[in-house]
Amino acid sequence: MSLETIGPDDIRIEGTRVGIETVLDEYLYNGKSPEAIASMYSTLNLELVYATILYYLHDKETVSRYLDNWIEYARKAQEEYDKNPPPFVKRLLKIKAERNRQLVQNNDN
Repeated sequence: MSLETIGPDDIRIEGTRVGIETVLDEYLYNGKSPEAIASMYSTLNLELVYATILYYLHDKETVSRYLDNWIEYARKAQEEYDKNPPPFVKRLLKIKAERNRQLVQNNDN
């Protein structure tokens, strides 16, 4: 297995579009087995999942820093998305709020 470094914050499993953070997040934080992870992604096989985990175990400090940066990036991106959702999401939220308002009104009557 080799890894493809797209940028300083984007390391992918070569031949796939799957980032190492995807595999390691499932393994480290969600407690998924390598077999379960391999079955979740059609482009991964068990060998690639184990190789990604081994890469982490070989250099925990560096990879942990990479994961911390990835988590922080994802948190900030979610925060920004929540502050400024796309127009279609705004419309859906408006529809949902109106329906909830109507439900409350109907329950009060």
